[in-house]
Amino acid sequence: MKLKTKLTLGVGLLFLLIVLLSVMGSVYINKLKSDTEKILNANYNSIEFSKNMLLALDRIGTDSAVAIQTFKKNNQLQEKNLTEFGEKEATQSLNLHFNDYLNHPDNEKEKLIREDLVKIMTLNMKGIERKSDMAIITAENATFWIVSLGTVCFLIAFVLLFNLPQTIAEPISQLTSSIRQIANKNYSERVHFKGSEEFNDLAESFNVMAEKLQEYESSTLSKQLMDKKRIETLVNNMHDAVIGLDENHFIYMINDEALKITNLNKEEIIGKTVHEVAVNNDLIRELLKNIDHPQKEPIKIVSGHKENYFEQDVIPINIVKTGEKEKKYIGRVILLRNITPFKELDFAKTNFIATISHELKTPISAIKMGVQLLENQKFGELNEQQKELLNGINEDGQRLLNITAELLNLSQVETGNIRLNIEHCSPKEMVQTAIKNVEKLAEQKNISIKTQFEVEDSDLVAADFDKTVWVMNNFLSNAIKHSFQDESISVKVEKYETSVKFSVTDSGKGIEEQYHRQIFDRYFQVPGEHQNGTGLGLAISKNFIEKQHGEIGVKSSLNQGSSFYFLLPLV
Repeated sequence: MKLKTKLTLGVGLLFLLIVLLSVMGSVYINKLKSDTEKILNANYNSIEFSKNMLLALDRIGTDSAVAIQTFKKNNQLQEKNLTEFGEKEATQSLNLHFNDYLNHPDNEKEKLIREDLVKIMTLNMKGIERKSDMAIITAENATFWIVSLGTVCFLIAFVLLFNLPQTIAEPISQLTSSIRQIANKNYSERVHFKGSEEFNDLAESFNVMAEKLQEYESSTLSKQLMDKKRIETLVNNMHDAVIGLDENHFIYMINDEALKITNLNKEEIIGKTVHEVAVNNDLIRELLKNIDHPQKEPIKIVSGHKENYFEQDVIPINIVKTGEKEKKYIGRVILLRNITPFKELDFAKTNFIATISHELKTPISAIKMGVQLLENQKFGELNEQQKELLNGINEDGQRLLNITAELLNLSQVETGNIRLNIEHCSPKEMVQTAIKNVEKLAEQKNISIKTQFEVEDSDLVAADFDKTVWVMNNFLSNAIKHSFQDESISVKVEKYETSVKFSVTDSGKGIEEQYHRQIFDRYFQVPGEHQNGTGLGLAISKNFIEKQHGEIGVKSSLNQGSSFYFLLPLV
């Protein structure tokens, strides 16, 4: 059995008995107190009232008015203190005889009053004797149980007194001897206790300590300093900024790159807390603000007259000490990864896409214009094969124009140069404009577009009319593409508390729930969907809506159609 279990059982039982002894003593003391209070409140007071009435009765002849008043006062108190059997009848008899005496006083009636008072006093005296006997019995019971429990407590304490010291003293003696050996630098000393699990744990902890001391003794200071220099050189030559904090947020390490971008002096900040440094340094303050939840967006820092971009990462440092099994937290490292070269490549890519898209737009428009001229019969008749070729060229040209338009929008989104013309717009007008733009596309599949407006004409939203119509066009075009022939599409506009919700619902194949989050990512297309799009439309739509302080989303289940929606704030 564990020593802790033995102590818990012995001391716990002793504690329980002491508590029981205290509770029982309190119960009996309160009971005795209650019995005493009953005697005082019930019987003694009645005797006192009766005595006062006898004295008042004696004074009726000399000072009648005061005596009668005193008698009545004590009589009223007695009527409220009826506790003994027969006391009520005696008190009623007293009232009757006293009233009769006041009307026709004589010695016979006074005698009857005295007899009633004596009866009341007698009843209460007997009550006092009975309650006193009960109090004696209670005291005897209390004495018996307190003595019994006290004896049991004494026996348990006696057993603990003679058993525990030997159980604890012997292992401590062995441990003391081993500690002396360690003090004499005999680090190979180990202890092995037999008995309780607690002393086995103590022996294991002692052996771990001895093992660590042996390890430290065998290591050399020069080797440790060399390893430290090697690590410091490695960290200082990194292109990423590194700031090391201990478990109490003291800065113990900072490399040259971090000093460069923070404009700090190493000698001035080493040994200080990061909170002290953050008071006078905006960048450190920003890093400290995001230390528990590093921001995903890159941080732009101007250093050396050049814009640099860094990704923040916070790495907790947990180590397993020699001889131990569990990891211990000893601090964290703030790492700022320099992604400037990648950001420059990304800017170059975005500029390239924007330039190419803009350059392609003019020749593609010229090709479409040439096709329209060829279709004009003024330049001659075309056979069916030529018409099909021209139709194919026209469709491909339109598709290329749509792609270049999406790429241009994407370049605006990536560079953050989206130009919004926010104004008060009518939800009905925006929806009607978008439906008009896709009417011909819907007619090709014989698809009807049904509208449901649950807003007033006076309800306006704060939005960019053209870009919101573009988003609605995208929703409608996707709904038409994914709807079957001769189906219908529902467009619903409804008002919430502070916003208006626009939704486009189709009855197509639907989208599995696992793809709902990715559907608004750039270039993403649902697996198994063979579409000719670029996968940019919904990503651009998301950016357009969120830049207008709106919200965008999708509700869909496989084989149950899809409902794309966005919300814009009411004016």
